Amino acid sequence: MAETWLLLQSGEGAAAFNMALDEALLEHATQFGAPVLRFYGWMESAASFGYSQRFADVIGATQLRPLVRRSTGGGLVPHDADWTYSLVFPPSHSWAELSASESYRRAHEWIRAAFTRLSVETKLSSCCRKELPGQCFVGAEKYDVLWRGRKIAGAAQRRNRSGLLIQGSVQPPPLQLAKADWQKAMCDAAVFDGNVKWEPFTPDGELNERAEELARTKYSLATYNERR
Repeated sequence: MAETWLLLQSGEGAAAFNMALDEALLEHATQFGAPVLRFYGWMESAASFGYSQRFADVIGATQLRPLVRRSTGGGLVPHDADWTYSLVFPPSHSWAELSASESYRRAHEWIRAAFTRLSVETKLSSCCRKELPGQCFVGAEKYDVLWRGRKIAGAAQRRNRSGLLIQGSVQPPPLQLAKADWQKAMCDAAVFDGNVKWEPFTPDGELNERAEELARTKYSLATYNERR
């Protein structure tokens, strides 16, 4: 039987709210009873950076503003033309039990399958190639998605008692591709290759209030974003 997953199309949001909603989804993961795939966009050009990165190292690496610290790891990611998504799994789900390397590979195999449905040939990187450490899309990590040798998809993860959060960015290849077509291809690949049944998901008032609180008291504050 197909496994039910929840699909959240949350549209464009401010940088702080985008990060806050992902954290709120992770906090509530056990309540959903199913994984959540969230597609979203950015109301403004921005950049996010990994939880452990030093603010002084990233502020001079991009002119994009605002800069927002993610709750996940990884490096600096520009959000001026990318396609972003997040995946949230409750702790009881098989994805949450995978090693970090395996969940990273599985997420990017899914993206590769979606591009195949769009007749775009990609492959996963077999090794690390660091050219500018700390910048996510300069060089490549193992299992990143490559198009003609260039990294076009990366992700960062966070695991805790609430479950697993994966935040991903796709820098689309310079082809005539529409974001909506890629999102549909992602959903279709999960249905036909992963035996997933999609159910639309709309956040309730409690979840939205928690996201707004986190945006206001955490992700929009210099005390958090510049904490190290």
